[in-house]
Amino acid sequence: MQNLWLDIGNTRLKYWITQGQEVIEHGAELHLQSPADLLLGLVHHFKAMQISRIGISSVLDKKNNDRISRILKRLNAPLVIAKVQHEYAGLHCGYDDIQQLGIDRWLQLLAVAAPEQDLCVIGCGTALTIDLTQGMQHLGGYILPNLYLQRDSLIQNTKGIKIPDSAFEHLEPGRTTVDCVHHGILLGLISTIQKILEQSPRKLILTGGDAVLFARFLQEHQPVVETDLLLKGLQHYISHHKNNESVEGS
Repeated sequence: MQNLWLDIGNTRLKYWITQGQEVIEHGAELHLQSPADLLLGLVHHFKAMQISRIGISSVLDKKNNDRISRILKRLNAPLVIAKVQHEYAGLHCGYDDIQQLGIDRWLQLLAVAAPEQDLCVIGCGTALTIDLTQGMQHLGGYILPNLYLQRDSLIQNTKGIKIPDSAFEHLEPGRTTVDCVHHGILLGLISTIQKILEQSPRKLILTGGDAVLFARFLQEHQPVVETDLLLKGLQHYISHHKNNESVEGS
């Protein structure tokens, strides 16, 4: 039995194919604002994999999600698009308007939230998202531009400064303009995280492309780096959804 899991973001589509608990295939591609067209090119490959169930995390609007659903119906497999809920699998959303909370953040929380455990879950992706939990209650959080968005903003609004793709690796004062920019941006984000954890100590979980980088500078907080956290949350969501279907059908 092989399952297909899709994470459709604003610019990138990621997919995993699993057999049991094992990921047997993983891909990530830019969809250039047209994820449905990208899926059209992948659906034949997915069909050959004999997919038995499909779970989707999508930040897109209903019109685009409906088109994606129509394309994936060719796989003849049950399909569920995850949605943020006021309460789901015991996790309570901290937003008054749940439509404002990104499904990716919700699924990351769903993957790790546990009773009697307070968490700080940070997604180190296109944006730096910070979410806090107290047991199974989501308390809300923060969103900041990531390292590269901040750097790009500075480039666009500052004449005469050309900044290469240097690594963000140090926090000491820079001795060139390039180093000052990189060190300053990294210091700002690390300091923000540290301030939040000082105000409200809790277990720190990092995920996303820059998770390992941030973990290096937050060792005093004993960070846990979780790869594919959204996938784990999506699997948990679908598992709970499937169990509810069984109860309702019994």
